[in-house]
Amino acid sequence: MERRSFLKASAALGCAATITGCKTSSDDANVVPPKPPVVEEVQTWSACLVNCGSNCPVKVFSSDGVITRVETDHETTDEYGVNHQIRACARGRSLKQRTYAPDRLKTPMKRVGKRGEGKFVPISWDEAASTIASELQRIASEYGNKSILKHYGTGAYYGFSSSACFNRILNLNGGFLNIYGNYSWAQQNEAAAATGFSSTSGSNLLALKDSDLFIGLGYNPSEMRQSGSGEGYDFLNALQSNNNLEVIMIDPRYTDSMVGKEDQWLAIRPGTDAAFAEAVAYEMISSGWVDKHSKAFLDKFCVGYDKASLEQLITDFKASGDDSKLQYIPYIKPEDNYKDYILGEGKFVDKGARTPQWAAKVCGIPEAKIKTIATKIMNARAPFIVTGAGVNRHANGEQAMRACYMLSFLTGKVGQPGVSNGALPQQGSLSRSGLSGLANPVKEQISFFTWAEAIERGHEMTARNDGVRKTEDLDTPLGADVKAIFAINSNALINQHSDCNGTAKILEDDNKCELIVVCDCWMTPSAKFADILLPDTSWLESNDLVNDSYASGIMGYLVAMKAGIEPLWECKSMYDMCALIAEKMGKLGEYTEGKDEAAWLEELYQKTRTYSNNANAEPALPATYAEAQDIGVFRAFNGTAKLALDSYINGGKALGTPSGKVEIYSLSMALKGTEWNFNDKVKGDYITAIPQYQQTWEGYEDEDTKEDYPLQLVGFHTKGRTHSSYHNVPWLREAVEDAVWMNPIDAQARGLTQGVKVQVWNDRGTIELPVRVTPRVAPGVAALGQGAWYQPDTNRTGPSGHIVDVGGCINTLTRYQPSPLAKGNPQHTNRVQIAKA
Repeated sequence: MERRSFLKASAALGCAATITGCKTSSDDANVVPPKPPVVEEVQTWSACLVNCGSNCPVKVFSSDGVITRVETDHETTDEYGVNHQIRACARGRSLKQRTYAPDRLKTPMKRVGKRGEGKFVPISWDEAASTIASELQRIASEYGNKSILKHYGTGAYYGFSSSACFNRILNLNGGFLNIYGNYSWAQQNEAAAATGFSSTSGSNLLALKDSDLFIGLGYNPSEMRQSGSGEGYDFLNALQSNNNLEVIMIDPRYTDSMVGKEDQWLAIRPGTDAAFAEAVAYEMISSGWVDKHSKAFLDKFCVGYDKASLEQLITDFKASGDDSKLQYIPYIKPEDNYKDYILGEGKFVDKGARTPQWAAKVCGIPEAKIKTIATKIMNARAPFIVTGAGVNRHANGEQAMRACYMLSFLTGKVGQPGVSNGALPQQGSLSRSGLSGLANPVKEQISFFTWAEAIERGHEMTARNDGVRKTEDLDTPLGADVKAIFAINSNALINQHSDCNGTAKILEDDNKCELIVVCDCWMTPSAKFADILLPDTSWLESNDLVNDSYASGIMGYLVAMKAGIEPLWECKSMYDMCALIAEKMGKLGEYTEGKDEAAWLEELYQKTRTYSNNANAEPALPATYAEAQDIGVFRAFNGTAKLALDSYINGGKALGTPSGKVEIYSLSMALKGTEWNFNDKVKGDYITAIPQYQQTWEGYEDEDTKEDYPLQLVGFHTKGRTHSSYHNVPWLREAVEDAVWMNPIDAQARGLTQGVKVQVWNDRGTIELPVRVTPRVAPGVAALGQGAWYQPDTNRTGPSGHIVDVGGCINTLTRYQPSPLAKGNPQHTNRVQIAKA
């Protein structure tokens, strides 16, 4: 029963009891409340397809076309690693509220006011499809297909009726501008690839059974990966099952991945992880420990540790006669080796040694603590080190990630039981077949993060200056400004992109980008900037075939989703709405290939049945998709420990780097650091071949901003949202407070007390929200959960001179500044001031 219904019923019964007490002699006193009608419910299976990495199945109960309740999986006996339940977190359990949210988009609409004002009028599907088709064809004809961008978006991890439907119509129209990278992992993906592996190729968490030391740098699975199928659950079980494991967590904030699960929390300043790692490395190298215990490993499996290894690499490349290797020889500088850099010797003598004494002043962790951590790593039999994605979302996060990765390799134990390579843990998964987006005739790619810049100067963007990929050479311009944007299940048009106010100003000018199409279920901040709004069906109204996504840990599963209710109002699935657009383009036959939704789902299901890694699914996949829908969930367990770089260290398979080895000295970064152009006015905008701590704009050591904005503001994932998804669910806003965290020292200095409303500002904007005074955040640091919806109050301006954002969106304060290598987002690097509102 809903809470309000319960309260009404309780009140009614209370009144009846009062009447009975007053009229004890009357027959009216024997009031018998009427029995509620018997509700016949239908149960179907759906899934929470939000971008947390789990795609948890949910049980949907409906009656007479109305969702009555949503429950999670409790079909099994729940034995971890044998048959455990895939329990959805609070987000998945609130899907009824999300489906019936007041801000659901109910009909196609077109903009009638200024972009961003959120003024729309309803239109028919025929008008919406005709407008999009004609504008799409006009823009392609007038500006070329590189002027059409499909925006980055992960608001729904569908398998069939997904954003691939829009890929199909865009590719049938001649293609669209590609993007590479993503807001979560852009810098770590490039950092890991330059070193020799994937950023999610670490040993899985089952390997922790053999470890005696766990070190997590910015690693917080308990809040992001909460579900019973997720990495957070694996982490908890791994800690519980190994009583000999010492756990050390390094983070500016005392997260829910700690709260008693750790032996030690080291509160580090944001963006200084590389300084900490270098000081630990100094202790390992300067003490002679590396020479004695791991030098042979480094010589065999890595390049760039010392001068001799780079000199040997030049010799080997010359002897190979391989042009793909010979091209790197001019970029190999033996004097730029890692050991000399850490010890402050050779070329680096002027920089000084990277000692714990030096690092303590930068990172805020005491010198003695740094030395203790180094000693623990050297003494550990099997150290398991993880560098979380939080480290990569800073200015120059690429080098911060690489600096932290080095600690694992300095041990010389990567490839052994219980040891990892510093990357995020690898995951298990079942596979499913999805709808093809068809081939894209356009080959050029821009970073996902530079799309707004491409609206204004895409015609001149190049590989050398802007990281554009697949052009003829480094200086060939992209040659087109972005004139059309399709934002599909994406709130990154405004909310999840840096500098909301600056981005809004670019988008408001419809002479620049001439068409913005948004497809979503709710009136998000990004939806308000659409020219045409398309109402999507929610997950509970959809038939689909989905797998467990990318972070479900040892769990693998498939969900054959079955719509619990018919599509509400005039909402359509992406497959159906794109079919209408394709028809207006004269491409319907090529789009559908003669198949409706049911036929496509059956075809994709049959392909899914052929995948070998689905053979162990329980129960076995039945003959037809309809039968699979009746069963709902198919699960499998990946219960073996998997080691990072096992095939390389223990199997002899070369890595994908130019040298085929782990590159402490990255040849690809050496080349780009030499050949690319960088902005001398941006502090830290450069690339080095070896990992280095770099002072950056708005970092801890940035004297240009420290006086006006003395606090470092860092973002984090909350339990009440995944990115910006679920922000519009009141249940979750009650359960998870949206407030800026401040240490008591900083709050007292500003006269701030618990719960008081404050303004947080810098040169880019002002936000207003309550303050949470807590020792769970380091002094000098403020922390704010990311994803709150941007809500500018047009009647007020703040200290920054900008309109006050009363929604409390952290990206009102973040800076648009692509990182040097990945051209990715540095959204945890911010300096701010805070005062009572």
